[in-house]
Amino acid sequence: MTLRLMMSLCIAASIGVVGACSAEHHAEETPEPQAETAPQTQSLAGSTATGSVVETMNAGNYTYVRVDTGKEEIWAAATRFDVAVGDTVVVPLEMPMQDFYSESLDRTFPVVYFTSRILREGETDPSAMPAGHPPVTGETIPAHDSSAQAPEPVEPAEGGVTVGQIWSETAKLADTSITVRGRVVKFNGGILGTNWIHLQDGTGSAIDGTHDLTVTTLGTASVGDVITAKGTLVTDKDFGAGYTYAVLLENAELIAD
Repeated sequence: MTLRLMMSLCIAASIGVVGACSAEHHAEETPEPQAETAPQTQSLAGSTATGSVVETMNAGNYTYVRVDTGKEEIWAAATRFDVAVGDTVVVPLEMPMQDFYSESLDRTFPVVYFTSRILREGETDPSAMPAGHPPVTGETIPAHDSSAQAPEPVEPAEGGVTVGQIWSETAKLADTSITVRGRVVKFNGGILGTNWIHLQDGTGSAIDGTHDLTVTTLGTASVGDVITAKGTLVTDKDFGAGYTYAVLLENAELIAD
């Protein structure tokens, strides 16, 4: 082998080694996405996690649980319910909230799932919401509650509109101040700095969800109350994580009958 050929082979080998080292170094500098970050950026509606409760606490109207699924531990919260450490529960992974700060607990949760209901293993949820609708409740955006049975009809407010009209005339009423009178079928308080109410007045259709109106307000009410709400009607309200409200009555003033 000639001296020139030997030098060429050595140079080629050196370049190959450097290239391999460079590629290896680059791979080490590019960490793989961590699986636990997925719930913070993806909608997991329809998914559930089952595990044992290892910690629980009540705050206001809500119960928080830390659940060991066997693969990871997750935090979840729902309207206050009875639960004890050691119970096996099923958590619908409905709305993950990142870096959620609970004022009542003075605590920040890296990720907490707010859900319509946390069930003990084997239980069924009679109030399960229809597929395709953002199922959200607890200390976050509440979900559309579409009961198949319409409430007793409620007379509309003077100069106001009905729930059914709001859905059928959304284009005309959007971004205007409207008044609606209905019965409270769901109330969630202290969520994202406001209270969330679902009103029904016997109009609209339970089949397509046009019988129910979501209202945000600083006022309070109880399920079963008949109230008048005046606020701004907004459409396609997006709260992130794939959850939107086609129709929402925002910052409403409440008048109890």
